[in-house]
Amino acid sequence: MTVRSLTSDSPIRPLNFIAAAALLLISGGAVAATPEAYPQKPVRLIVPIAPGSVTDVIARAASRDLAPRLGQTLVVDNRAGATGIIGAELCARATPDGYTLCNIYTATTSINPHVFAKLPYDPVKDFKPVTNLYFVTGALVTSAALPVKSVAELMALATARPKTLSFGTIGAGSYPEMFLAWLNDRWKTSITAVPYKGGGPITVALLANEIQLTAVGLGNMVGPLQSGQLRALAVSGAKRTRLLGDVPTYAEAGLGAFNGHLWWGLAAPAATPDRIVSRLNNEFVRLFNEPAFADFLERNAVEAATGTPAEFGAFMRRDREAAATLIVAMRPR
Repeated sequence: MTVRSLTSDSPIRPLNFIAAAALLLISGGAVAATPEAYPQKPVRLIVPIAPGSVTDVIARAASRDLAPRLGQTLVVDNRAGATGIIGAELCARATPDGYTLCNIYTATTSINPHVFAKLPYDPVKDFKPVTNLYFVTGALVTSAALPVKSVAELMALATARPKTLSFGTIGAGSYPEMFLAWLNDRWKTSITAVPYKGGGPITVALLANEIQLTAVGLGNMVGPLQSGQLRALAVSGAKRTRLLGDVPTYAEAGLGAFNGHLWWGLAAPAATPDRIVSRLNNEFVRLFNEPAFADFLERNAVEAATGTPAEFGAFMRRDREAAATLIVAMRPR
């Protein structure tokens, strides 16, 4: 079909005008149809934990280092509470345009679905995986005022003084609360759970002796532990950490039967475009594997564990199944 010039003496029929427009879109107009570069404005990163917690510290460090690479700032938005449910719901309902991201963790997609009868988000359908970020080294920690220096001594004290010890958790279904339930069941004790909005507030409560013990990410309290203000009785992981070389592992301290682990990752609302997810994956994976940032992570007692979106999705499916098995095994017998 011949497309006539707009200056031709002959009138252009409507059909020819439509064909001309189509050809312009296919050829010269293709530039206008290309998706805009991403990002064009600041990106919000929802962190479902309180400011000052090790996860918050890492999120802010990553946001600072990624800003010049993305050409836009990443704004950390702390939405703590309810075992990550508040932040997860906010992320699930956000516009899927790449301008809302969320840190998710073990509770978000693995534990909560098996603990709560109804969630305000679907752990499978509402999130698009970007990448796993890191695994957390946990620790069983006590106030220095508590007269115990080993797991065995803690068990003896908790047995001898029923309902006198308080244990900081991050709410029902959280890793710390599951660990406490496991301890109380195995030791036949009655240590009381006290919920907080993150490892930072738990550390403050321990230092003030408002609670006597906890089991959260070691990175929340490295300084107070190294100065002697707090005392670590055991650390999770297959080997001891260089941060506290004299502290035994859970297995060495007789806690090896607890198989829980804590991870953190990055996700976006489910319909976020693949090209945006790919860009974010590339940038986060590159940063978390750079030697300087990896050393920063190690100093905060976490280990980088990045991968592709597909790998993270497969990992979350496996971890959700493992959590179901763990929860069944931990029910009172």
